[in-house]
Amino acid sequence: MARSHGFSQHARHSSSARSKNWDAAFEQLADRYFDQVYFKFAPTQGTLDGLHQYDARLEDYSRAEFDRKVAALAGFEKKFTAIRPETLSRTCQSDRELVLGNIRSTLLTLQTIRPWETNPDAYSSGITASAFSLMERTFASPDDRLRSLIGRERQMPAALAEARQNLKNPPRIYTEIALEQLPGLIDFFQSDVPKAFLHANDPQLRADFVKTNAAVIAALKDYRSWVENDLLPRSHGDFRLGAATYSKKLLYDEMVDTPLPNLLEIAYADLRKNQAEFQRIAQQADPGKQPRQVLQELQRNHPAPEELLQSFRDTFSGLIQFIESRRIVEIPSQVRPTVEETPPFMRATTIASMDTPGPYEQTATEAYFNVTVPGPPDTPEEIAGRMAEFNRGTIISTSIHEAYPGHYIQFLWLRQAPTRIRKLLGAASNAEGWAHYCEQMMLEEGYGREGTGARDARDSKMIHLGQLQDALLRNARFVVGIQMHTGTMTFDEAVQFFVREGYQSHESALMEVKRGTSDPTYLYYTLGKLQILKLRADLQSKEGADFSLERFHGEFLKQGYPPIKIVRRTLLGNDSPTL
Repeated sequence: MARSHGFSQHARHSSSARSKNWDAAFEQLADRYFDQVYFKFAPTQGTLDGLHQYDARLEDYSRAEFDRKVAALAGFEKKFTAIRPETLSRTCQSDRELVLGNIRSTLLTLQTIRPWETNPDAYSSGITASAFSLMERTFASPDDRLRSLIGRERQMPAALAEARQNLKNPPRIYTEIALEQLPGLIDFFQSDVPKAFLHANDPQLRADFVKTNAAVIAALKDYRSWVENDLLPRSHGDFRLGAATYSKKLLYDEMVDTPLPNLLEIAYADLRKNQAEFQRIAQQADPGKQPRQVLQELQRNHPAPEELLQSFRDTFSGLIQFIESRRIVEIPSQVRPTVEETPPFMRATTIASMDTPGPYEQTATEAYFNVTVPGPPDTPEEIAGRMAEFNRGTIISTSIHEAYPGHYIQFLWLRQAPTRIRKLLGAASNAEGWAHYCEQMMLEEGYGREGTGARDARDSKMIHLGQLQDALLRNARFVVGIQMHTGTMTFDEAVQFFVREGYQSHESALMEVKRGTSDPTYLYYTLGKLQILKLRADLQSKEGADFSLERFHGEFLKQGYPPIKIVRRTLLGNDSPTL
């Protein structure tokens, strides 16, 4: 028995050593992928992730470069596929799936979805985002960052010239979105960019910047004229992905292989559940009114546009105190995010967002909570419609989602992710699923009751209704994303669906459907939330009285933000269904 035991120990040690060797080889291949493909073809992403050797480079938007990227991706796909999963540790097995999903999703985008051929905003907003990445954080001196910006600006007119060569019959809505954004982008280079570098000292740099920035502004103005007068009249393309491409994107991005009809059943079931709950709470809030009347009252209860940013800031202290006192999750830093207006290249399709520093950013660690404040050039009717979505309840729900304990807290935990791959790659169903889950979880744990965020019992009901309105918004995205891209719902029908079933204003609904045309799988909010709720329930069933919500949240966040299927393997030790 002793000899047999000794042999078993030796075999295990040998197996462990072999696994470590294979893990090391896999991680070296992953490093080569990031260096030779991932960041090489997307230098702005390198800046955002805190790798500043890429700061002076701009994406090459030429067709030849897209072809080179496809070839490089295909080569690495073969290399990762050749690695046998059983030779790797469990963590590296999951990381291999993450990398392969990233490669296959990018190939699907480049070869099948082809935004470089169909989306004019990808060029104008793309170069603007590249400039913004050098402005938003002070990771280096103004002179050093200006030097990098000049390097990028020198390449921007050529990028817009490539757009004219590449764009073929885009969907009209894509061209209209580009035109909607372009005035703000031009103003951004005219006003915001020079202001960001007022403290640069080198006179030669300042002189060079005047030239390169003027060239970018002129190129954007020419591009706007071309898009409006040449491209728009011939924009007759179809934005719809079709069922096959849609399913592949879900599989590669989220590791979800549930058939689309089944996903629609899940979407409608959760939609009806949240509608019924909204009606129940509305009747409690005001028994003499219909739920739609209560919704209208809720939507009128919002701050003035100029007070909107402060309204979000005012939620932070109460949320932090509640999280700490109820032991919801550990908050790794007391530094709060900065609330500011949404950058111009995101305004057409984004109400609010969280912009956190990259996982390898060592110097500039500011995080920004972006809010799209309605105002000129919006009409008074558009301003009123958009402000209706910033009501008392949705402001709290959005603060939970974006900051405490949603995206911002998840970012603070990201440094504990087990590997470089987990720090750089992930799934929207995890990140957005976590943030959306938090909206519901915080109220279930007692936030929004009298004494914890609410002024009185009726205010508590209105906060709950705001959370449900946000849930219905995400339910509508779930349904619209699938049905619009599989051809069973038109653009206009989708707008009406957001209004009728998602309880949104017309202005908000229009923004949501615009987004859905180019963000087809934005069902990942509700999808991820439902996956997390099932994971929590399954773990609670397994652990019984030993289950701890705070520990569950910590173990979840420690994994990075991979597809929930990977998190289930770690926390439950199996591949049981995620839905």
